[in-house]
Amino acid sequence: MNFEIPPLEGEDLRQQVRRRWDSLTKPRGSLGRLETLVEQLACVTGDPLPRVSRKGMYVFCADHGVAGEGVSPYPAAVTAQMVKNFLRGGAAINVLCRQYGLEPRIVDAGVDAPPEPGVIDRKISRGTGNFVWEPAMRRDQAMEALECGAALAQEAKTHFDLCGIGEMGIGNTTAASALFCVFAGLVPELTAGRGAGLDEDGVRRKIDALERALRLHRPNPADPVGVLAAVGGFEIAMMAGFLIGAAQARLPVVVDGFIASSAALAARALSVNVLDYLFFSHRSAERAHARMLQTLNVQPILDLDLRLGEGTGAALAIGVLEAAVRLYHEMATFASAGVSDRA
Repeated sequence: MNFEIPPLEGEDLRQQVRRRWDSLTKPRGSLGRLETLVEQLACVTGDPLPRVSRKGMYVFCADHGVAGEGVSPYPAAVTAQMVKNFLRGGAAINVLCRQYGLEPRIVDAGVDAPPEPGVIDRKISRGTGNFVWEPAMRRDQAMEALECGAALAQEAKTHFDLCGIGEMGIGNTTAASALFCVFAGLVPELTAGRGAGLDEDGVRRKIDALERALRLHRPNPADPVGVLAAVGGFEIAMMAGFLIGAAQARLPVVVDGFIASSAALAARALSVNVLDYLFFSHRSAERAHARMLQTLNVQPILDLDLRLGEGTGAALAIGVLEAAVRLYHEMATFASAGVSDRA
């Protein structure tokens, strides 16, 4: 798989977008980050008049062997049950997709159940190994997940102007915390949080599991594929591949919360320029997410104390991006409205 992504350029595009913003009936710069978000969209797409009329939401689902260590208050069976809920349209992400006109795409990256009719079946295996005792996956499986994600992004480019990514997988905050430890050089006490609602004893179990896994595997951050194989998840690796493939295709992607951001960490380790092409939707209530966003040096669009996952934060942020684009396209100019510009 080719991980190369060119640096995001486009100062000329930025200037074109700024000139249009400054011609609209408002004080210059008064729409704040809405203006700079449209600038970034223009640079990613190469279009000074970017549009987001075709919108998709990819929800990557997989199970995790580390769930057997008691790192989630929910049983592992919930992953497969929630996939059915997604397909029936009953989950929070389905409601938000309907609200914002997003087309949901449910991807089975490694659910411990037969593929459901209606999913995009890219199952690598029925869940990862328990990385406290063994690698989460083989190296070739990590590469397969990355390649599947990149191929999905290339296909998404033919259907959508903009996509969000989210996830579902019992135990996946533990995998995300492990990846954060490795790629940022942090200890588990700084990366492990409550996830789906752990109590203090549960957080302690999660920290213990992370410490044991990191001692066992000693993953090398200079080998991102090896890190994903040791302590990652199939859905996280597939999201990382999707982010790289989308950047190569100039498809803007909105990243959801803590777990999706860990995929961005892995993607950056594989291809440093990928972050320039991404939009980070929100700052999660998961305690390590703020630190993760700081590590990535990115600014989220929203901060609503969300910690659900599924792409819910990404869906809300896509609503903000669409509002920004509509303002950019539909507001009158000073000249067309007969309004006096500033002296």
